[in-house]
Amino acid sequence: MPPIDLNCDMGEAFGNYPMPNDLVLLEHVTSVNIACGFHAGDPGVMQATVRAALERGVAIGAHPGLPDLQGFGRREMQISMREAYQVTLYQLGALYGFVRAAGGRLAHVKAHGALYNMAARDIELAKAIVEAVRDFDPGLLVYVLAGSKMVDAAAQAGMQSVSEVFADRTYQDDGALTPRTQPNAMIGNEEQAISHALRMATQHEVVSVNNRVISLKAETLCLHGDGEHAVDFAKTIRARLKSEGITVQAPLSR
Repeated sequence: MPPIDLNCDMGEAFGNYPMPNDLVLLEHVTSVNIACGFHAGDPGVMQATVRAALERGVAIGAHPGLPDLQGFGRREMQISMREAYQVTLYQLGALYGFVRAAGGRLAHVKAHGALYNMAARDIELAKAIVEAVRDFDPGLLVYVLAGSKMVDAAAQAGMQSVSEVFADRTYQDDGALTPRTQPNAMIGNEEQAISHALRMATQHEVVSVNNRVISLKAETLCLHGDGEHAVDFAKTIRARLKSEGITVQAPLSR
């Protein structure tokens, strides 16, 4: 059985310290995507989260988003390809400064929220983001929604992508995530979410909201850290994956 990565978005607080769950979650995930200040996070939180991840041997990724603090980067906005390239590159540089100063290594990049979802369906936007990552460091991994335009953009740029699936999100018939504006976007039941995640990890398929079975590649599983039971869920899903004979580890670059 191929290994799988457990990733979590972090550093989405303000001040000098990470969110309360973050430090505990770092004990159970294998990679983190750290907010770079545009949708959440600030210099103090970025530095503290980087240091905490390095202390625990967790792979560090940049999590660039749209410049939308009030909307937490989840609101779509018009953005040119040039602007997409610039905001991605800018945020990579910001996080890299803290990673390098702490003696660490930046491993990957994962776009956040609306930027992630827009790029998943818009090949030109996807190319702009991937080109920014490539120009910054062609050795970085690009975390992408499984089966999306981001996969194509990474391949065209000669970049290594890592296909991502979501434990607590439902899927549309085309493989897209159900928009958060819809009532059935999130999976609230823990056992249902675990079953959903295990099917993707072991069978590489997901059942859409309309009961269509969709094939997908599952190389990294996203766990959201802001839920009430986020830590317990992370512990449980890691244990269940292990019981299925699946090694949990951060992806390796070529």
